[in-house]
Amino acid sequence: MARWLLWLWEPPWSSRLAEERLALRNPHLARALELEKMEGQRIATWARAAAMAVIALLLIYLNPRWEMIYYEAILLLFVVIGIAQLRAARVGQSFAELALIFADILLLTLTMTVPNPLASDPWPTAFQFKFDGFQYFYIFLASAMLAYSWRTVQGLGIWVAVIWLCGVGGVVLFGTTYPELSDRVREAVADYPRIFDAIDPNSVNFTSRVQEITIFIIVAGMLGMKSRRASQLLMRQADLAAERANLSRYFAPSMVEELAHRHEPMGGVRSQEVAVLFADIVGFTRYAETHTPEDVISLLREFHAALEEVVFSHGGTLDKYMGDGLMASFGTPSPSPDDAASAILAAFAMQESIARLNADRAGKGLQPIRLSVGVHYGPVILGDIGNARRMEFAMLGDTVNVASRLEAATRILSCGTIISQAAMEAVSDATIRERFRRDMRFHKGFELKGRSEGCDIWTAP
Repeated sequence: MARWLLWLWEPPWSSRLAEERLALRNPHLARALELEKMEGQRIATWARAAAMAVIALLLIYLNPRWEMIYYEAILLLFVVIGIAQLRAARVGQSFAELALIFADILLLTLTMTVPNPLASDPWPTAFQFKFDGFQYFYIFLASAMLAYSWRTVQGLGIWVAVIWLCGVGGVVLFGTTYPELSDRVREAVADYPRIFDAIDPNSVNFTSRVQEITIFIIVAGMLGMKSRRASQLLMRQADLAAERANLSRYFAPSMVEELAHRHEPMGGVRSQEVAVLFADIVGFTRYAETHTPEDVISLLREFHAALEEVVFSHGGTLDKYMGDGLMASFGTPSPSPDDAASAILAAFAMQESIARLNADRAGKGLQPIRLSVGVHYGPVILGDIGNARRMEFAMLGDTVNVASRLEAATRILSCGTIISQAAMEAVSDATIRERFRRDMRFHKGFELKGRSEGCDIWTAP
């Protein structure tokens, strides 16, 4: 029965299932839908309670009689149903929410079609329609737009029409009539038959009822389309959040914010002073040959996770993974006086992070990792390459090549980290620079592979 009602409320050709599948793939969308749902439901509950309070005061003003207590109690019941809807609210199909929505429609239909049992003056049941009570359905339509999906808003229009017509039919079949009232009215307006049709106290005036539900369905459909546009906007915003999260896997949070708020590409090709860092696992090829693919992938995941955190925590940009290594830069896209110091601190922090990782691996009986790091500072060529559809921020130049060769030279010097003299001199704070040098060994004119000129470097274990 529940599934049948849900099928009627949200037909199978709707996009609900597609949205749910998308939400499963995109956690940002799932979170956005949940926040939107709960916030909308809270607003709808407060708005509904406020509307009921205003109507309660309005009814007292319009008809200050004790019999209005009946309607005041019903208004309070509507507030209780609204609170129940808030407690039952969740993203996706919910039979509890659906049942409470139907309770709203049924209760309001009964209120508008059944005379007040406390009323002292009896009248025909059909006379209830003379009070134009159908307009109160628009309050619940507005509340639904705040709290529910566009499909629910449009479904509400259909189900209000169906239940209201059932209420009209119930009045025709089972309602109380007073034929003598119709006779007296007919005599009074004998020369005006159309007026009699409009004011006959025993007539449900079916044409007016059809007009009510037709307009209601039209309004519900239009509001549903507006709600759908808002839902699509929410999904696009969730996609943007997912894209920003993907950016955060490559860039520091500060850079992600800068990239996200730019309305134009990063700019033309330019030269800029940047600190470049290369890191690699020593002996990875031999490790890969002697271990299972699962062990190799597990090692790379641990390695990349440890170093990625260090890069971002020091304000760097993760330019690329290169198998068992990575390339990071400090000072892109916007340089700062601390770029060289940040890169050197990141190199030391990487060694410390790998040491902690090795302690954990030793406890599991796994082979330790040996890390090699090279850092250089100098001019690089920066710029966007590609076209308007797909762009990439590229960094090229001799500084990149030197940093890569410094990392490779750690095997020759049997050390873990090599910092170029250019990177050391670029440290703006003399105190920090001297602290770096105190724990390192200087090499004058070290010959790098593929370069004719020697390079002054500093090494650390």
